[in-house]
Amino acid sequence: MTGASGDPERLFRYYPEDFGALPVRVVHMDLTFDVYDGHTRVVSALTAETLDAPLASLPLNARDLDILRVASDGYAVAYTYDRAAAALTVAFDPPVPPRTRFTLDTETICRPSSHVLEGLYYDGSCPTGQPTQITQCQQWGFQRLVPCLDDMTAKCTYTTAIVADDGYTNLISNGDPAGPRFYLGPGRSVQKYENTTTPMAPYLFFLGVGCYDTHRREFEYPDGRTFSLELLAKPGSDAAAAERAIEVLADAVMWVHLFTGPAQYRDHETREEVWRQVRVRDEAKRAGDRAALEDSRKVLAGLVAAIQTGYAYTGAVYREIAMQNSDFGGMENVGNTTLAANRIMPYPEATDPAFEYMVRVKVHEYYHNENGSEVTGRSPFELWLNEAVTVHIENRHHAFFFGEAYSRLQTVLDLLDPEAGTLALDRGAGSMPIEPDGFNDPNDLITGVTYVKAPEFVRMIETLMGKETFAEALGRYHDRFRHANASRDDWLRCMEEASGQDFSGMAATWLKEREYPVLTVTPAYDPASRRFTLAYRQSRSPEGRIWEFPFRFALVDAGGRDLADRIVRIADETGEISLDGVDRPAFLSLNRGYSFYGKVAYQPPEDELYLQVQKDADIVGRFTAFAALADRELLRLLEDTDATVSGRFADLCMDLLADDRLMEEAGGQFLTIFPSVDDERFAHHYRALYDAQKKILAAVAARHPDALLRVYRRAAANAPGGSGYLEEEARAIRQRQRKNTCLAILATLDTPEVHRLLLRQFQEATAATDRLTAFSLLLESSAPERREILAAFSLSSAKSPVAWESFLATVAGSDCDDLVAILREIESSPAFAVEQADQQRALYGRFALNRKRSLETGEGRAYLAEALRRLAPVNEYSTVRALDAFAFIDGMEPRHRVPAVAVLADLLSSLSPGAYPAVYNNARRFLIGAPEAVRAYEEEQGEIPALRGLTP
Repeated sequence: MTGASGDPERLFRYYPEDFGALPVRVVHMDLTFDVYDGHTRVVSALTAETLDAPLASLPLNARDLDILRVASDGYAVAYTYDRAAAALTVAFDPPVPPRTRFTLDTETICRPSSHVLEGLYYDGSCPTGQPTQITQCQQWGFQRLVPCLDDMTAKCTYTTAIVADDGYTNLISNGDPAGPRFYLGPGRSVQKYENTTTPMAPYLFFLGVGCYDTHRREFEYPDGRTFSLELLAKPGSDAAAAERAIEVLADAVMWVHLFTGPAQYRDHETREEVWRQVRVRDEAKRAGDRAALEDSRKVLAGLVAAIQTGYAYTGAVYREIAMQNSDFGGMENVGNTTLAANRIMPYPEATDPAFEYMVRVKVHEYYHNENGSEVTGRSPFELWLNEAVTVHIENRHHAFFFGEAYSRLQTVLDLLDPEAGTLALDRGAGSMPIEPDGFNDPNDLITGVTYVKAPEFVRMIETLMGKETFAEALGRYHDRFRHANASRDDWLRCMEEASGQDFSGMAATWLKEREYPVLTVTPAYDPASRRFTLAYRQSRSPEGRIWEFPFRFALVDAGGRDLADRIVRIADETGEISLDGVDRPAFLSLNRGYSFYGKVAYQPPEDELYLQVQKDADIVGRFTAFAALADRELLRLLEDTDATVSGRFADLCMDLLADDRLMEEAGGQFLTIFPSVDDERFAHHYRALYDAQKKILAAVAARHPDALLRVYRRAAANAPGGSGYLEEEARAIRQRQRKNTCLAILATLDTPEVHRLLLRQFQEATAATDRLTAFSLLLESSAPERREILAAFSLSSAKSPVAWESFLATVAGSDCDDLVAILREIESSPAFAVEQADQQRALYGRFALNRKRSLETGEGRAYLAEALRRLAPVNEYSTVRALDAFAFIDGMEPRHRVPAVAVLADLLSSLSPGAYPAVYNNARRFLIGAPEAVRAYEEEQGEIPALRGLTP
């Protein structure tokens, strides 16, 4: 693996040609880590096999290591270490013959970092004082531990011994423990692990020494096989919350076993009964009812024998380990998943979105055991393949518990969000394709494109194939490449073999191009022949290619009944779809379920949209009709600042909130009115859009204050209780969404009565989401006690890392004139730790995307510029994500463009491209994507040196 940095002609450090075939086949690594507070001595025996030619030298990746010894039995070796290039080259005398196994022994020292969250780093400390140390190897952290071939194709088995201080409660690595922990002598002990069942790519390696509260639960499959689930939480953790977290994990493991795999859609009723009986068995187990337990086991054995189950875990222990400081929410590491400590358990301080994230991340990282660990992509350019399929399964799991309508609508909102939504960023200056031409750091690939757009590509393939065929093809893929690496062509070939369809052209555009199609449709109806036609034209890709995608649409009558529902494969620029023998539709339901990643351009009469919002059976169709009406309303207010809000639209908002059935199905998220319009004249005028959105909500509040209060109280009274299963918690979340939507609308009145209502919820809330919602609304209000509340809430939140992260994000995203002053006060607080990634994301990342404040005010730009310069040396990944705020400089109001360019130009002048390549090159890409603004800036300020030699 090679890669250039600081080259003014290159926008990326790494390109596909930098990843070639390995010079040897890696077989096994036998590792001993002798861990101390300030360094770790690593002894490695790397066993490999030569290929068809003699091996005279072997280049290894070795980053920031002290090399103490290099040797190989049977060979004299010499080595050179280029620390700057992170390359250890070993020469063999004589050369190793072809097709020969050999072992390379090294002894090295690595040193943990306090802020480089890769390789070995500090993650807090034990109550006894020793520093907790954990590793992060995605993608190239393993070379910071030991000389290696740090490549996704270097899959091998491992044995690992960890020698460390007796005071650590846990010494952890991949695989199953090879015997008990053995005490060596004064103050030192050793624990050995064997990872010999599943060959593992280096980026999946994990090592941890620390102090944790260990919570355990036996997991039992329906056929009686068992293994242990462990949750390693920070010391002093809440035992009840930990137990609930393990139950959520157990649900995920069982769901994957029963509802994934090639036969998942067969024998559905039997699978549902197995699911029910598992809960009966586990209740009997908890109650100690041996007779009921044995009866349940007999029933389960008979049921499960009749079905083909999905993935089953192969190890003796599966752990989740709390990490306080990480660029990622979770990371799979073959048997040891690290999860953000603030998201690993359902803490009392956790918000509803945090709880949903916990549910999602647990099944996501667990499913990586099959998709990512057992079957691994070939290079970072195929990281999307590991992630997209896994997110696709994660989404199905979420829908199982939270409801299909709620879950799919949540994804659609993620797509459409103008602030950080994937569709918006995909058209921004910093966007890259699913498989980009290059990257500066593997973390560049951890974006919404990988985790939202790529799964939507997988979903489109599934839609074209059909769910059953897709499940069979995915099973074929996992069986064919188990314990090996696979390319995207391998995955596509499995899809094509099972379906008989050709996806090569579709993949070539979707995987290698930015942006998305816009499908313009024109309907026509001939009453004499009862024939409906839908003419369409799609936009081409930026490179002029035709997109291919499934398009689902329906013709619907005035009562909401489908007259026809079709899925067609769009594969040409223009065309016409005809349906014969159908009645005239009252409205069209287009892109049902959001069948393709993109947008539909269609301007029906307003009455049709109102009817669709009320009657469409498809929740996505209902919402997109509502969003279209909101877009029209916002645009009207932007074009005429003296215009008043339509009473009809305000009444519709109230009617939807009062619709018990809709709210139970979709939650309060359905009433999302984004501060955005499709019209490019105003699409990035952030303050004007926000004010227009607030004007609409204020109109709803002014027309329906009593009705809003009634619905608010009804939702508060309808909080479910009972079983405690995820399904019940999902219903409670939907009710809180409804309640807090009402509260947010009422808050626009900004009256003393509303202030009292907000204060009451803030003080009496039992759910963190309720408290934070009320706090946010109080902070943006004219309530005289808002600053006093802020100070007190800051102090109380600082006592909990979970509450502190939520507090920071809430404040940074708020809209108040003294926001920058508040943020500076928070920064000066002893509780704020700039080296903590979660706090970076919450404060700086959230403020950066608060563009009406961060980019459209002078003090906001000054603060953001300071934050970026401060953050870049601490965490490149967090800095790069904050740069997303600059995705649409040329779309901003002209008066804001040059000052926005100045922030990036000044940042570039302060950075070393070699030291911070990801920040440097991404900042350049955002400027290249804003040619009008850059031209205006350079006319005033002169040339930007970092852009010399680069063209848009």
